[in-house]
Amino acid sequence: MRAQQVRAGFVELYGTEPEGVWSAPGRVNLIGEHTDYNDGFVMPFALPHTAVAAVSRRDDGVLRLHSADVDGGVVELRLDELTPESDRDWTAYPAGVVWALREAGHPVTGADIHLGSTVPSGAGLSSSAALEVVVALALNDLYELGLQRWQLARLCQRAENVYVGAPTGIMDQTASACCEDGHALFLDTRDLSQKQIPFDLAAEGMRLLVVDTQVKHSHSEGEYGKRRAGCERGAALLGVDALRDIPYADLDAALARLGDDEEAVRLVRHVVTEDERVEKVVDLLKSGETRAIGPVLVAGHASLRDDFRISCPELDLVVDTAMSAGALGSRMTGGGFGGSAIVLADVADVDTVTKAVEEAFAAAGFTAPRVFEAVPSPGARRLV
Repeated sequence: MRAQQVRAGFVELYGTEPEGVWSAPGRVNLIGEHTDYNDGFVMPFALPHTAVAAVSRRDDGVLRLHSADVDGGVVELRLDELTPESDRDWTAYPAGVVWALREAGHPVTGADIHLGSTVPSGAGLSSSAALEVVVALALNDLYELGLQRWQLARLCQRAENVYVGAPTGIMDQTASACCEDGHALFLDTRDLSQKQIPFDLAAEGMRLLVVDTQVKHSHSEGEYGKRRAGCERGAALLGVDALRDIPYADLDAALARLGDDEEAVRLVRHVVTEDERVEKVVDLLKSGETRAIGPVLVAGHASLRDDFRISCPELDLVVDTAMSAGALGSRMTGGGFGGSAIVLADVADVDTVTKAVEEAFAAAGFTAPRVFEAVPSPGARRLV
């Protein structure tokens, strides 16, 4: 959504020009799934799809919110009445950011906000994180809070964990806040250290497709939380702070210590091997062996499907069909139980792979998928 459209919507709603317009992107995770809340490694990049916010300050303790994408009028909230898990609507995300900023002691006294987004909702592409980050960046600028991008990401994660009630890790918010154009972000979620890894598929004759299965999911529902709790239990059984602390070389010994605790074995094995896959992809990209990341993506999907058990028939069909049609690699991306898969393919094979996936969905009686190219794009920024 363009800045001018959102600015015009703000003027129509509130009768005055906004103080500024900001954007924050959704993200695709190239590799590193369900490792972020285990203090592990992830490798997302920003999409060209963004949430855009026109914002002005208020000094009366009132927060007014409106979305161009949701039917209904302006929602008016009082800042001193914002309470965690009190709101299950879309407004929980921007309101949660305001709550988190104020709880951390930052002098936010109110705002008028108009939002619009092109990030597909429920597709595993971090539409909620984009909403959070765009509001956080706008308020950080307007109120001159002086917070760094990683600090905004932390506050946005707190908003989602505590105010919304979704037990997500730090990856989505950090990707939206910190990614750079033409790069994937190698992020250590323990200390938030970052490395921008060049990721220019077009120059190498390849494309990365996102296949939105149209199967909706919600992080705040029970299965995501069960996986996180299971990982924490596995770490406790192994006597470590987080599963990140189990070296890949010691995995077999760690699994043997878990004995016949099948659930713990599966969850621990996925997280430890997934961290190893992230590091492998980083090494391959750095050495110019981009094509070789394909099998690593496929191995990641198998682990998510068989060990973490968060795939679904539609996601599996994308991966199996794409690989049979000549793709270089494919896997589900995001929290799971629906959402999207990614497909790495040579430019010459993109149409063939896309057609094969669409036909497979039709033959299975599934809703037609939405397929688009993922291009590494800029992170959150001020537009006007």
